[in-house]
Amino acid sequence: MTNDIKATVKEKYGAAARKAASGAGASCCGPGESAGCCGSSAGGDPITSDLYSEGETGGLPEGAVLASLGCGNPTALAELHEGETVLDLGSGGGIDVLLSARRVGPGGKAYGLDMTDEMLALARHNQEEAGITNAEFLKGEIEAIPLEDESVDVIISNCVINLSVDKPAVLAEAFRVLKPGGRFAVSDIVVRGEMDPRIRANIDLWTGCVAGALEESEYERELADAGFENIWIEATRVYQAEDAEALIANGDTASREMARVAAGKFMSAFVRATKPI
Repeated sequence: MTNDIKATVKEKYGAAARKAASGAGASCCGPGESAGCCGSSAGGDPITSDLYSEGETGGLPEGAVLASLGCGNPTALAELHEGETVLDLGSGGGIDVLLSARRVGPGGKAYGLDMTDEMLALARHNQEEAGITNAEFLKGEIEAIPLEDESVDVIISNCVINLSVDKPAVLAEAFRVLKPGGRFAVSDIVVRGEMDPRIRANIDLWTGCVAGALEESEYERELADAGFENIWIEATRVYQAEDAEALIANGDTASREMARVAAGKFMSAFVRATKPI
């Protein structure tokens, strides 16, 4: 199951990268490549729409904006300072890395980590087009970060940790590479209350940022188990019945029922924590 999910995620995000590179809005949806589910940043998607201001995207390559598959804007919510080192877990087309590189300035560094070759190629192209020199994109998996211990000031991520089937490993690695006092500041999909097991079991929904989401208290517990403190989860968008329909429904009766049951239980959230000094 683990390898199946990882292969599915890589396939969907590789396709999204190729689509963005061709000049079309990316989509990482499940069956039918519908508008919803952590897909295109255009078209009123309940998760991805209106995350970045024109001031932020101005001057960025179109490919970086089109490949934005996030559920929030961690670069706006995280307090990034001049000279800091930032790591984006699951950096995709690079939009959050490029924005972070701007914020930390020439004395800082922004790393992007992604496992998908197509996304890495797109991100590096976008970096070159943007003329940003204090960024670097690394190939690897977020469960095994290819950076040294205590080498990063801030970890960001945008709707990616929910896709991992080994979240304790992700959080342990994040804790390892952060410097003492370092900050964990990610946007992610979070569940409130029990999730319908039919959703949890549907492998296609893992690539739609739904089925792999942690329950709110479980997320807090996993962060604490990894060693983090000052844990705080803030809802930024709560998805209601019509949003759930766009996210998971395929038009059949069973899917519509799942959407009704899921209403109000999924949210985009900003998840913040710190590594003790």
